[in-house]
Amino acid sequence: MMMQRSMLLLPLAVEATMHAQQQRGMATLQSISIRLKSVKNIQKITQSMKMVSAAKYARAERDLKAARPYGIGAQQFFEKTEIQVDEKAEPKKLLIAMTSDRGLCGAVHTGVARHIRNELAKDDVNTKIFCVGDKSRSILARLYGKNILMVANEVGRLPPTFLDASRIAHEVLQTGYEYSEGQIVYNKFNSVVSYSLSQLPIYSGATVEKSEKLAVFDSLDADVIQSYLEFSLASLIFYTMKEGACSEQSSRMTAMDNASKNAGEMIEKLTLIFNRTRQAVITRELIEIISGASALE
Repeated sequence: MMMQRSMLLLPLAVEATMHAQQQRGMATLQSISIRLKSVKNIQKITQSMKMVSAAKYARAERDLKAARPYGIGAQQFFEKTEIQVDEKAEPKKLLIAMTSDRGLCGAVHTGVARHIRNELAKDDVNTKIFCVGDKSRSILARLYGKNILMVANEVGRLPPTFLDASRIAHEVLQTGYEYSEGQIVYNKFNSVVSYSLSQLPIYSGATVEKSEKLAVFDSLDADVIQSYLEFSLASLIFYTMKEGACSEQSSRMTAMDNASKNAGEMIEKLTLIFNRTRQAVITRELIEIISGASALE
């Protein structure tokens, strides 16, 4: 009687084990299929973003050529006057971080934030930050939130204009922070696959008025100097925004191209794994059918 019970339990246990193995195989196939579908969707998104970035990059490069005279003219004024900061006075520095609100563009924004973080590590007491774009704020706010004067949002969604630069320059001058010198930290566009981190110096009106070579220019008084400094600051911000926008679009285009290639490699690997797993499941089911048929004989 005991032998008959054991003979009945053995086929039931084998059948349960085989059923569990079959379910595990189907679950594995289903999970691979879901992952394969998600990677294909990601590849479609990255390819679309690459095409959009390529179109925006072409426009940004054209706009940059027209904006470069603004930056070159403003820089020549500071170079000709040979402005020097008074070393006896208390140094007060302003750093303008030129970024945007958008990501997925490589290390464009992190490079700017890293340079400013290194400058703040030297002296975070007499240094303030003006963030153009929310990306620099999000990176710097955790350690140096008290040093941030103001943040200009909604940057990068549309191509920058001189009106945008004028508003930012107006806000910089209206912050009430009397700096002696400063820097605009931005990414300078070199080619479609290359950009470099650069800095442009800026000075306050009081520092410019102390320059000995300012007498070279005729009919200059405090009001004229202040008006020109406001215009030159807007010009430099406009120029650096155009440089940063072009660098951002080229970097995003490269990043999305690399992401599409990586997604394609992952799709090939997942397809191979899916086919091998499906073949293994089919082979196991055939073995089970043949084994069952042999047992009935």
